[in-house]
Amino acid sequence: MTKHLAALLVVATLASAFPRPPEAETPSAGVTPAIQALLQEIRHADKGQLAVSEEDGRFLRLMIATSGAKHALEIGAASGYSAIWIGLGLRETGGRLTTIEYDAQRAREATANIHRAGLDDVVTVVSGDAFKEIPKVQGAIDFVFLDAWKPDYKKFLDMVYPRLTRGGLFLAHNVVNKRDEMKDFLAAVWGNADLFTTIVAPSGEGVSVSWKRR
Repeated sequence: MTKHLAALLVVATLASAFPRPPEAETPSAGVTPAIQALLQEIRHADKGQLAVSEEDGRFLRLMIATSGAKHALEIGAASGYSAIWIGLGLRETGGRLTTIEYDAQRAREATANIHRAGLDDVVTVVSGDAFKEIPKVQGAIDFVFLDAWKPDYKKFLDMVYPRLTRGGLFLAHNVVNKRDEMKDFLAAVWGNADLFTTIVAPSGEGVSVSWKRR
């Protein structure tokens, strides 16, 4: 195991072991009061509970920054909450994110929210079916965040894995609270000898973190 990977796993463990309290929606380094207000607005308007938690968002930003990711893909943008957190991490690394949302209305909301966050130069929102749109994304990918229809997780893994770079990260959401809907996906990441996988739960919903070793 490389020192870099060990550091990532320590970060993951600490994020899970010491979660911020639910009421702690306060600005932190790299999050302006305006962006924090926008994030809270998105969360409060999220009646379908599609957005990740604030703590999961902070975890995504941390994973981007510590891994040095440059070419990120998000499958399932919803209204852009997680894309903003990922975008904030990519602002530090000089990378870019393509985020795909199936629902056209939510894609429009995500586009508007990304613009309000000042991340147009970092995040591109694509409206459409991810199975059709992913092949159009150019180049290799070094960071994936999957938060789409849970029974499709394994299909998305199979589609994206060949394009994930050595040393790339594949993260998936809801692997604790909805694990029964993605048993084939979990079996695949645990059973792949070329992946180092762990599961953390910054907010209780669970995020799998898989590092591609070769």
